[in-house]
Amino acid sequence: MSTVLANPAEMIARGAPRVIHNDAELEMYTDALFRLTALESPSGSEVEAIELLTLLVERYEHEHYSIPKGDPVSVVRFIIEQQNLTQRDLIPQFGSESAVSMFMTGQRNLTLEQVRRLSARFKLPADIFISKPSAKHRRRRLRGL
Repeated sequence: MSTVLANPAEMIARGAPRVIHNDAELEMYTDALFRLTALESPSGSEVEAIELLTLLVERYEHEHYSIPKGDPVSVVRFIIEQQNLTQRDLIPQFGSESAVSMFMTGQRNLTLEQVRRLSARFKLPADIFISKPSAKHRRRRLRGL
C-alpha cells in the first residue's frame, strides 16, 4: 500500500478533499475548482486536484440537483420553476415570445439552434432538450407505417 494512503483518516483530518455533504461545502469546493481551472499552467498535483474536485462536485450535484428525465417541455418547465424564471426570460433562446409559448404548449418542437442556446444558457447537455421517440413510434417507423 502506498504510504500516502497508509492512513486515509489522517489525510482527511488534515484537510484533504472529502465527500460533499451540503450546499456550503459545494460552494467552497466549486470556488476552489474555479480557482484551479483558471490557472494557465497547472502542475500535475493541481490537475489531479481538479479531477478529484470535479468528481466530488458532480456527485453531489447529481444527487441533489439532477434534472429529471422527461420530455423537453417538462425539462424546460422544471428549469423555469427551479430558477424562478418566466417564459419571457427564455425569449433570447427561442427568438420570440410566441415561439416560447408554442413550445411550452407542445405545438412546436425545438429547433437545433434553440437546443444549442438552451444548452449554453443552462450549461446542460443538449440531449435533454431533444425529444426521444416512444417505443410505439419507433416500431411504426421500422415497419414503414
